Amino acid sequence: MNKIALAFALALASSLGAAQAQTWVPVQDLATKPLRFVVGAGITYGGEKIVTAEYTDGDKIDIDGGGTVAFLAGLDYRVNPQFSVQGTVGYHVDNAAGSNGDIRFERVPFELLGYYHVNDKVRVGGGLRYVTGAALRTSGVADIGDYDFKDTTSPVAEIEYLYSPQLGFKLRYVNDKFKMEDFNETVKGDHIGVLVNFYF
Repeated sequence: MNKIALAFALALASSLGAAQAQTWVPVQDLATKPLRFVVGAGITYGGEKIVTAEYTDGDKIDIDGGGTVAFLAGLDYRVNPQFSVQGTVGYHVDNAAGSNGDIRFERVPFELLGYYHVNDKVRVGGGLRYVTGAALRTSGVADIGDYDFKDTTSPVAEIEYLYSPQLGFKLRYVNDKFKMEDFNETVKGDHIGVLVNFYF
């Protein structure tokens, strides 16, 4: 799953970069369209191991609280040349799938982030991430039950390089923690992530 996620992220970055290569638009021109849609995807790494999936060929895959593939969609608003805000909803999942079973840790994050633009190409920022729908789902021969986690709010910090007005590359850190609904246990979901965002 991790190899597939990496290949997907690299392919997405390559295709978007090729499609969106163009002359840079000056900051003042963005005033004509300060509100834009954003969609993105990327890979994340971190958190503690929740469970290990074992395959018949001996391979093992850990399902982690901070992994592995993230998708998002939302709005980005340029307040002025120095500041912008972004609100998104996403889907974040770590998954091990086989022909006879599946283990999946999934969650739905809502994020509200603010940015300071260092220059036309780089912005740094952070904000809050509210995560709901966090759950461990298992099926088939991997069925060990389903487990739900309480909603949680976490801080986010990130830096984004804007390759063009339509294409951005993000490096981020998130400090998620998930408490199980029916047990007095907490799973660490802190992670780093690399995302590709497309603005239009």
